[in-house]
Amino acid sequence: MIAALPLLALPVLVYNLIVLPAGPDGLEIGLFTVHMASGADWRVTVGDLLLAASLVVLFAELLKSANSRRAAIVNHGLSMLLFIACLVELLLHPAFATSVFFLITLMVLLDVLAGFIVTILAARRDVDFGAGVGL
Repeated sequence: MIAALPLLALPVLVYNLIVLPAGPDGLEIGLFTVHMASGADWRVTVGDLLLAASLVVLFAELLKSANSRRAAIVNHGLSMLLFIACLVELLLHPAFATSVFFLITLMVLLDVLAGFIVTILAARRDVDFGAGVGL
């Protein structure tokens, strides 16, 4: 049943753990700097790393949504609940009104949409209308 849990709950949980105690400024903490060939310095923050990890998790979640087992149906429902929770946090809590959390919420929405669309397309392929049978 663990397979039914949406993986995108992990970045949402990590965001909550970073922002609730420290506020949104916790996302701006610089982790390291990459010196680019152009001479510019790219400062990587906690928020940047969280977004990059969230994109990797979204990819894994999209691969998981192609499955048509019962766990996938439960996963779609839980992903919808996660999206509703993210939307409520985004709209009602000041610490969540950041671009980082908006993009994570958008990833959760894309997961919900992709899951339902893949399930509908898979169900459409499984329907056999029996053309010409019994005529």
